[in-house]
Amino acid sequence: MGLTVLFLLAFMPVLTVFIFLVILRWPAKRAMPVAYVITVAIALFLWGTEFNKIAGATVHGIMTALNILFIVFGAILLLYTLREGGALATIRQGLINISPDRRVQLIIIAWLFGSLIEGSSGFGTPAAIAAPLLVGIGFPAMAAVVTALIIQSTPVTFGAVGTPILIGVNTGLEGQELVLTSIGDMAYFDYLVQIGAYAALFHMLIGALIPLIMVGMLTRFFGANRSFREGLRAWKFALFAGFAFTIPYYLVATFLGPEFPSIAGALVGLLIVIPAAQRKFLVPDEEFQFEERAKWEERWIGELQDASDPVLKGEPINLFKAWLPYIIVVSLLIITRVVDPVRNFLTSPALTISITDIFGSGVNTSSQPFYLPGFILLVTSLATYFLHRMWQDRGYANAWKAAGRVLIGAGSALIFAVPMVQVFIHSESAYYESMPIVLAEGVSAIAGGFWPFFAPIIGALGAFIAGSNTISNMMFSLFQFATADSIGLDHMGAAIVVSLQAVGGAAGNMICVHNVVAAAATVGLLGKEGSLIRLALIPMTYYVLAAGALGMALVIGGINIWYLVWILVIILSLTFMLKSRGKLI
Repeated sequence: MGLTVLFLLAFMPVLTVFIFLVILRWPAKRAMPVAYVITVAIALFLWGTEFNKIAGATVHGIMTALNILFIVFGAILLLYTLREGGALATIRQGLINISPDRRVQLIIIAWLFGSLIEGSSGFGTPAAIAAPLLVGIGFPAMAAVVTALIIQSTPVTFGAVGTPILIGVNTGLEGQELVLTSIGDMAYFDYLVQIGAYAALFHMLIGALIPLIMVGMLTRFFGANRSFREGLRAWKFALFAGFAFTIPYYLVATFLGPEFPSIAGALVGLLIVIPAAQRKFLVPDEEFQFEERAKWEERWIGELQDASDPVLKGEPINLFKAWLPYIIVVSLLIITRVVDPVRNFLTSPALTISITDIFGSGVNTSSQPFYLPGFILLVTSLATYFLHRMWQDRGYANAWKAAGRVLIGAGSALIFAVPMVQVFIHSESAYYESMPIVLAEGVSAIAGGFWPFFAPIIGALGAFIAGSNTISNMMFSLFQFATADSIGLDHMGAAIVVSLQAVGGAAGNMICVHNVVAAAATVGLLGKEGSLIRLALIPMTYYVLAAGALGMALVIGGINIWYLVWILVIILSLTFMLKSRGKLI
């Protein structure tokens, strides 16, 4: 078969997910089994993939789905633990004391606290933690999930202490003769750091607008007046918060390497932005609030919002004690990822569940349950039981029951979504490369010398398919480097292209199915995945187009028209949101 036919066949699984989830708005628990069957049929009967490889990929997908479900369970258990113990009410009041403006609260929790969680953990944990926390302080569930998904972009390239670069890009490029020949005398690790620095530069310039886009979408789609302008009125504070994160983020990536940009950016941002908000620095005089609950659209509301705060005995929990569980989560995440003896112990073979060469397919799978964020969330929930003296009533048992219900609901979708992805990734046969590689080759055949503009789109497609920036980088980093080399770019031009892959892969996290399902599950919004992806497509599209235009500008060098294209992408993105009528959901 020719490349065109192969491209169309490889695109079918992606198109299936898009049609059923986004266009027809089927719930993921209906759409993903259909997508799985179609993907298996194409792989088996048209692609020539061996049955044992499909079976092995399916088992690997199920194991991965269980890992994700563990994180979802831990996140919702901790949230309900805080609710039942009274800490959530204290957190809510504490945020009101910082600023009653919902736009400011959103920037602090989703953009800054969420980025801190991403830098520490990855695995889609920020949306799973930030979304229910936003609901807990009074946000509509759909607004909470959409905005939590939007921040799954800028910090993601350096999430989980730099894993997408140090593992993802590194796995794709390390030891490859084409790469080593191209970089010459330059040390390979220095080259990897340079790729990270370019990615941070793109994120600094593009990601600084994410808080503004986030609050704009909040007011446009969930405000009483359905007005983007209400979000735009907070532009000074939003840009201030954007650069308070991205400038230290860029400096750390450039001078210290890929491990800590997201953590450092978030910590510096929190230390700067919270005091500024308390002093009303750059905060609009007219605050934004949601309408009363009775006027919300039914589709905005998740099951979590139907759970009322318990009636508590004794004194209210103080603010530090209320936030202490989240401080413990972040601290444990950083310790388990940074302190080598701890990390080595938790990831040791004795604590790893692994299956190698499943059904003789060459596909391996593993789980490190004590290293997963879900375990840290579980431990923190148990610690909270004692810290908040919850043995005085039956609230903790209620938290476990609620988390169990969420787990069952999310499982019905993820148990097909992730295996579908793994079959797609492991579809290589004796005749053809895997479907994602064929998709990338098809795009590169069309793009030619304009490839840097399309490089972020491939990264985003990889993350949408795989649900991971790290895996997207593993799949496509060498392909991106080779394509850059084929159009005549030197090793620094190729570094820019590979960094665009990483940036696009980060942006694709906003719409990847299992992130959406996991975040929706934590607030009881399962079945609305299509509407959530529709909304998240807006900032995702802005991100990849802006990155592509800026990438072309840097590759060409000097002052060129692509800088104008980059500015036009920003203007058109903001204009689209200004003119939209809220019909996407």
